[in-house]
Amino acid sequence: MSSTIPGHDAAVPGSGGRSGPVASVSRSALTSNVRIAVARGIRHYDPSVLAADAWGHGEHLVKDVLGAEGLGPAPDESAAVIDGPELYGLPPSATGATVLRLAGTVLAVKALRAGEGVSYGYAYRAPADTRVALVTGGYAQGIVRALGGAVEVGIAGRRHRIVGRVAMDVCVVEIADAAARRGDEVVFLGDASRDEPSLDDWIGATGLTAAELITAVGLRARRVDAA
Repeated sequence: MSSTIPGHDAAVPGSGGRSGPVASVSRSALTSNVRIAVARGIRHYDPSVLAADAWGHGEHLVKDVLGAEGLGPAPDESAAVIDGPELYGLPPSATGATVLRLAGTVLAVKALRAGEGVSYGYAYRAPADTRVALVTGGYAQGIVRALGGAVEVGIAGRRHRIVGRVAMDVCVVEIADAAARRGDEVVFLGDASRDEPSLDDWIGATGLTAAELITAVGLRARRVDAA
């Protein structure tokens, strides 16, 4: 990456050498979404919810939760079912919580003077003196290139825009005067009700569907099961 920030291959201390972004799949959120459907009288799921490793959420986990709540595959097309957006809490039809959360880390922070550039080909040049952070997460983990310059991430409760082109494993975020530092969590996808970045932002920036975006993240990022 043609960034002015060095050291982008180094792992964050305490990360066990794994500095890439993590997709956390919440069993409790998944269970909650299923129970909302059960309360409406739903007893089956659309088999398509298990496609592509359960839309990147992990087929084993999803089948375990569905079975524990008494839902089975739809016997025919006439059966009322829970579908993918409802099960995984995805826009535009979600009624429950988003199940997958994607977070990376700050690798480095650097001052950027007016006119200096970052990213491939210096695609972004600072219009004024500012500060930027190099963070883990790129198109190899499902953070598609169209998000560069178009969406924000969350760091320490504040929103900051991705600037320049998204690289394979990292991207650059303008942080200005924020007190961000190496090792801080960077939320790419979180809880919209807490003003964290969400898939709604990604959909508007890319023109892709929620299903396409979340599946890409779940299949490409390092995935862990969460409570």
